[in-house]
Amino acid sequence: MEQMDGLDVVACERCEELCASRSRIVNGVGPADADLLFVGEAPGANEDEQGEPFVGRSGDVLDDGLREVGLDRGDVRITNCVRCRPPDNRDPRKGELANCREYLEAEIDRVDPELVITLGKVPAEHLLGRDVAVTGEAGDVVDVTVEGEPRRVMVCVHPAATLYDPGQKETFASTLAKAADFTDGESGQRRLGDY
Repeated sequence: MEQMDGLDVVACERCEELCASRSRIVNGVGPADADLLFVGEAPGANEDEQGEPFVGRSGDVLDDGLREVGLDRGDVRITNCVRCRPPDNRDPRKGELANCREYLEAEIDRVDPELVITLGKVPAEHLLGRDVAVTGEAGDVVDVTVEGEPRRVMVCVHPAATLYDPGQKETFASTLAKAADFTDGESGQRRLGDY
């Protein structure tokens, strides 16, 4: 773990191909004690350029969805299974996921969220260790063990799925609404609504 500083990976050369294709390591963002931890698969071009997960169109969908359930991006933590952009936006390979697993597990352990929400098939299968039918299982909460600790993981469709298949919008929205029930209600937007 010598390559981490707090929650951030500051140096890593484990995946030769990813190191060659990245411009930076993209670490998670958001509170270190967030109730909700969203996990995507890997940075895309926008994320690699800006150094933050879920920016661009998918990030806009996620941000809008969070607002609709009374949360703000700053209320949740957002990270990825793999912290470096795969070339040509391909899915991360099993070896790459395995190489970065230690970092993800350390982040989950340190944040200690009430709920981990997987955004898409790759992170769902990575954390649950099995095949996942994301659309059919969206909103399901599964108990798993991560780093020896029991964790609750909720399956969610990827925000980009709503862009390519408008039929996924309701599934995405209802899953976020269910996830919001796991927060302590201390988000900035909810506090403002109390006045």
